[in-house]
Amino acid sequence: MQVSNINDVKIYNLSCGKSLPEWLSDRKKRALQKKDVDIRRRIELIQDFDMPTVSTNIKVSRDGQYIMATGTYKPRIRCFDTYQLSLKFERCLDADVVKFDILSEDYSKIIFLQSDRYVEFHSQHGRYYRLRIPKFGRDFSYHYPSCDLYFVGASSEVFRLNLEQGRFLNSLQTDGSQLNVCDINSTHHLFAAGTTEGKVECWDPRTRTRVGILDCALNSVTEDTEINGIPSVSALKFNGPLQMAVGTSTGQGKIFTSIEPEADVNDVCLYPNSGMLFTANEAPKMNVYYIPALGPAPKWCSFLDNLTEELEENPETTVYDDYKFVTKKDLEDLGLAHLIGSPLLRAYMHGYFIDIRLYLKVKAMVNPFAYEDYRREKIRQKIEETRAQRVQIKKLPKVNKELALKLLEEEEDERPLQKKKQKQMPNILSDDRFKAMFENPDFQVDEKSDEFRLLNPLVSKMSQKRKKKLKAMAELQTKDQEEEEEPEGKPSDAESSESSDDEKAWVEEVRKQRKLIRQEGKAKRQEREKEDKQTTLKPQFYEIKAGEEFRSFQDAAKKQKLMSKTLEDRLKVEEKLGALNVADAAVGSKQLTFTLKKSEQQKKRQEAEKQHKEERKKLRRAAGHLRGKPAKGRPFY
Repeated sequence: MQVSNINDVKIYNLSCGKSLPEWLSDRKKRALQKKDVDIRRRIELIQDFDMPTVSTNIKVSRDGQYIMATGTYKPRIRCFDTYQLSLKFERCLDADVVKFDILSEDYSKIIFLQSDRYVEFHSQHGRYYRLRIPKFGRDFSYHYPSCDLYFVGASSEVFRLNLEQGRFLNSLQTDGSQLNVCDINSTHHLFAAGTTEGKVECWDPRTRTRVGILDCALNSVTEDTEINGIPSVSALKFNGPLQMAVGTSTGQGKIFTSIEPEADVNDVCLYPNSGMLFTANEAPKMNVYYIPALGPAPKWCSFLDNLTEELEENPETTVYDDYKFVTKKDLEDLGLAHLIGSPLLRAYMHGYFIDIRLYLKVKAMVNPFAYEDYRREKIRQKIEETRAQRVQIKKLPKVNKELALKLLEEEEDERPLQKKKQKQMPNILSDDRFKAMFENPDFQVDEKSDEFRLLNPLVSKMSQKRKKKLKAMAELQTKDQEEEEEPEGKPSDAESSESSDDEKAWVEEVRKQRKLIRQEGKAKRQEREKEDKQTTLKPQFYEIKAGEEFRSFQDAAKKQKLMSKTLEDRLKVEEKLGALNVADAAVGSKQLTFTLKKSEQQKKRQEAEKQHKEERKKLRRAAGHLRGKPAKGRPFY
């Protein structure tokens, strides 16, 4: 037996353990049980509760005595008797079973909907009758008052077959393109069918008219809807006259607990009025689960209640006790993101399971002082527990002491006015919802802020009394007196008259506070302006000395003209000057000069060009006489 605990719900897997082959003799089976601990500890409620290859559907008869399951390869049905805890009979079929239902109290009347569109009726001795429906079926329901069978499938019609007359009746035309599931309420016999468009249509079998449509797809739309399409209705079940459960193809709903078998699940059956579940899987073995939170064990296996109670008294390690659930963010914080996809991590829901030993080792490496912090916190808690046993004075919290004192005073004033039978209102100091307001420093009330002064104009006069009281309480706490301070009585008549005068002068106090706030704001603005002027007048850096290394740009027009030129032209100008200047205005308009080294050939070429320009200047002649107008008829060149 395997135990798991998900969402604080205990799940007992009764079919866990190795299964023994049928061809082994009893002697070999006993020998294997002696050697293998898993085989010895397994619980076999029903003998040979399995299929040769795959099980597809499973149901329980109304009287609870028989459990019937269908399988494939080859198609067959097996009936198990809970009184004998063994297989009662087995029948083979011509085609795979899509759905089946038990109409009688026992196994004497069974209907099978097969994958080849055939419907078979079986009695105790075997197959009684066989017929075919117009379309491939997916589900069916039986209406007991009228003896009508309702078939739904790959069609928009609901086919009706009357078993008393032995003929098909008029079909029900729905708005859906295809129908997946259907069910009939056992109380008022309302027929409901789920469509592929995510709607549930309800019909009245008496009048054969539709009475309502429930659109479940609107409440099931997610981000993946555009990729996967509209969620269709995949499960439908009535619970009493007014409740109905609807399952969609996207798997939405509030999770009570979860079961994750080793193989895919084809069908689930709950034993009536109990906490036992049967599942048909893509594996030979059919699983049996017991969940005490759903109900007690059935009568034929009532020993399970005593067994689970003993296990709860002596708790053992559950399935996930040796593993720690971590998210992707936790792995990145621990530096283990590179292990994703390796055998050390097992993907589960929105995270991964990791071995608890590896997790603790890595966590100790990441935070080596975690144990010291934990030990220090435990010591502090022990000291606080011992202090709580002493005779205590009224202790105020560390944060918002004046507010706490105000609440205590209001509570003392209201206490004599309340009647004995009248229910007392909860105090903010003792309410856990407001616990952080008196512990977290971020919630400290700033009495100097403008909002507080405008909302509480009389707080200055009232707070002076509380401050005196706080000083007195602080002195008593330092002396650590054993006797508790006597609470103060009611305020005198003078104090009450004082408070009434304060209430009358509330408007004047508000005006005064507004004036003060404006004057303080004006003074702050003037100080800020003075500081700005001083910062503009004062030099931003150290004093700049006059010299060749630190000289500023004086001619801004020349600089702009130079920057408007291309990079090639600028480099030519700098090369002619024989220096390359680099200026940075953000560093205080400093200038650095770099002299460029020239080769002998470049120097000779520059001197030759200079001499050539001087010779041309000497030989150049004026051409002023050519400015006259040309003669008529002769072009001017």
